[in-house]
Amino acid sequence: MNLYHDHFQNFKRYSVPKAQLIIADIPYSLGANAYASNPVWYKDGDNKNGESELAGKQFFDTDKDFNVPEFMHFASRMLRKEPKETGQAPAMVVFCAFDQQWALIEEARKHGFSGYINLVFRKPTSPQVLKANMRIVGNAEYGLVFYRKKLPKFNNRRQMVMNIMDWPRDPNTPKVHPTQKPVPLLERLIELFTDPGEVVIDPCAGSGSTLVAAANLDRKAYGFEIKKEYVQAYETSMKPAIREGLPLWG
Repeated sequence: MNLYHDHFQNFKRYSVPKAQLIIADIPYSLGANAYASNPVWYKDGDNKNGESELAGKQFFDTDKDFNVPEFMHFASRMLRKEPKETGQAPAMVVFCAFDQQWALIEEARKHGFSGYINLVFRKPTSPQVLKANMRIVGNAEYGLVFYRKKLPKFNNRRQMVMNIMDWPRDPNTPKVHPTQKPVPLLERLIELFTDPGEVVIDPCAGSGSTLVAAANLDRKAYGFEIKKEYVQAYETSMKPAIREGLPLWG
């Protein structure tokens, strides 16, 4: 499992192999409202205490510089070519905000990804607790599965897989990143679209939870992260979370 402290645009220097699956949690472009519906906007999570240091802040100072066309170009280069046989094509899963979906679909088409499946992840709770008495609050996250022409490999174990999935809890993995995805959810996606020994790439790896999930399933994983503190957190906190055995969701 390799997590590189670098931008994914510099992938050539690392001899990263082509992937069967790319998973990316791209910036949601929330700007200064990243914590707007989260209790941490206020000191100790209580609006009676006034605003905290996170009020009016974005998650990361690099979010505004994220270039979607460059990301799609990277994905088109780093996903393996479609094989002649059916049921073996590669895929990409992108977590995104609801209102980002159509723009991503349009940009993906420009880079050869003509097919997509939308995903909805249903959380058991909502982060918008401060607005619970003011409006209907959101408890969903969104994603897109992209593929070229052939439908991707799909290990559904002869079971129907709905595009609305429950968001599992992850009590066993250290939480070291504000937008960290649950390892059991990443395991489910990785196992659906890859076989053991195949390559998974996360170009926006954060703390490396995708790499942990891939290692748990005996896949090869490579990630890129430009924030040094999260690369360090991966080495000190996330790697010890890698386990052996069956996936948590299966």
